[in-house]
Amino acid sequence: MRVTKRNVKFNARGLQVAGIINIPENATEKQAYPAIVCVHPGSSCKDQTAGIYAKKLAELGYVTIAFDASYQGESEGVPRFIEEPSVRVEDIRCAVDYLTSLNYVDENRIGVLGVCAGGGYAVNAAMTEHRIKAVGTVVGANIGRVNRESGDPIKLLEAIGQQRTAEARGADSMITNWIPRNQEEREQAGITDIDIIEAVDYYTTPRGQNPNSPNKLNFISVGSVLGFDAFHLAEELLTQPLQIIIGSVQGAFGSYKDGHELYNKAASKDKNLYIVEGASHYDLYDRPEPVKEAVEKLGDFYKAFL
Repeated sequence: MRVTKRNVKFNARGLQVAGIINIPENATEKQAYPAIVCVHPGSSCKDQTAGIYAKKLAELGYVTIAFDASYQGESEGVPRFIEEPSVRVEDIRCAVDYLTSLNYVDENRIGVLGVCAGGGYAVNAAMTEHRIKAVGTVVGANIGRVNRESGDPIKLLEAIGQQRTAEARGADSMITNWIPRNQEEREQAGITDIDIIEAVDYYTTPRGQNPNSPNKLNFISVGSVLGFDAFHLAEELLTQPLQIIIGSVQGAFGSYKDGHELYNKAASKDKNLYIVEGASHYDLYDRPEPVKEAVEKLGDFYKAFL
């Protein structure tokens, strides 16, 4: 099915968030269609993997929206490049608000899909946003856990505090990188983990690079990330149907581990954990066959619950 793409903006706490809405070609404003909010990974943007899934799900008949997080990409917000979990979660709620304002969207059939950290954010939003009726994740990762396990979180928090003090006294914002800037820098650092290798390949080469995803991170915002648990209270509040998709090849980002944890923890009565055999974390971002397998599983899931 062909898809019509429209660039849109919606309000999120006074900021204009930039999105792309995908509308199936047979959609008319006389009929209300199910819709899915597609949430991008940390460091990513609407034009990368979230946009791939948004288009493919629209081809199955869903109205979909992918958007740049507030303070990132083409969305408004100063300071730039912050990764603030509460903001990322609120962006999802505001995307739902926007969808309910469209007369061709059925407000009772709205779902969410998140990739990597976007999966964690999607889960977290759905716990307190029950207008979301079905929750999907692809290599969903708990970004707080990932950052806490990546080094010494206490030393990092102390460094963040020192930087906040410096900025309060007039210093410029510290802008760092999410990942090594290229494979040479990665090799010099002695990093051999498959998730980091493939992250650099995806984000810094023509495979996936995009000007709205510049590999920049406002350092002091990491403090909020370190204190965030995407799955906190999932055993009480995550009651919607849940589809978790992970790859069998494990790496440093831990989406395989997080997928199992979420499955065991979620209160959802209808939940499924699906493993794409032979697929790595980043294979499920854009590689045709793994993505096709994931989309087929997601299509069956959303058809059943939306």
